[in-house]
Amino acid sequence: MRGLLVVNPVATTTTERVRDVLATALAADVSLETIVTKGRGHGVELGAHARELGVDVVIVLGGDGTVNEVVNGLVGSGPAGEGPALAVVPGGSTNVFARALGYSLSPVEATGELLGALREGRSRQVSVGLAHYGDQHRYFAFCLGMGLDADVVAAVERRREKGRRSTPGLFLRCALAELARGGGRGGPGITVTSTPTADDGEPVEVALAIVCNTRPWTYLNNRPVAACPEASFDTGLDLLGLRKARATSVIRTGLQMLGRNPEPHGRNVVGLHDAASITLRATRPTAVQMDGEVLGYFESVELTNHAHALRVIA
Repeated sequence: MRGLLVVNPVATTTTERVRDVLATALAADVSLETIVTKGRGHGVELGAHARELGVDVVIVLGGDGTVNEVVNGLVGSGPAGEGPALAVVPGGSTNVFARALGYSLSPVEATGELLGALREGRSRQVSVGLAHYGDQHRYFAFCLGMGLDADVVAAVERRREKGRRSTPGLFLRCALAELARGGGRGGPGITVTSTPTADDGEPVEVALAIVCNTRPWTYLNNRPVAACPEASFDTGLDLLGLRKARATSVIRTGLQMLGRNPEPHGRNVVGLHDAASITLRATRPTAVQMDGEVLGYFESVELTNHAHALRVIA
């Protein structure tokens, strides 16, 4: 079996020791080439290169941003169900995609789980989402957000650029700061349309929108945060929207997402399950995040579901 190990050396919990342990553990089962990413976008090139070479598996040691890049390289020229499989060893701060596939948060434990799956030949096909925004397009593995959600991610990124470490506490502080300054309350309206349609075919206006390709949306330490409890890699896209982004309603819905049996509900909540496509149109350029990374500010994002587009080891 031929494999490519893609390592992001600056991911939050990635170290040379973890990389070496992983490579050594895989050596008995996989003829492995290791490449360290050199900067933003390199993972896309490596995913595409792996598909051209016809390797059997691409293993990512890094966070969700690196996973997103490799996914785009693998599926950028079309569904990669018959191409290289993707496996992930957590190396970032949250590692939503790896954990959604069932891997442990510990890189060492996840390596053991990956080896077991490879030896048993376990893999599955999962869906991805495709977003068109401005004159660009990009695939996402597990989520996309527009509005307050993306404002919080942007605030976290600004603090990380100043040397702050990405932690659940940092996300909470940034979220509370955005709410305190009225994030979303006086912001642009976001009109949601979908296929199949929501609310009896009528467009719905929300103050923030979270689109999920699987459950959970994110994690708070070890606690899954289920914005869209029915979301799955085996169905279409799900959406959670809030008609108003007032602090009280956002906190109430957040607590519902953290429950043992999460079910965001109430007059302020808009939900959508198993959509083939979703369009988000804002009244002015609005922050958009994808898989935990800020894309920029856009007035319109068109999303489509692509079933069975990617083969994963899980």
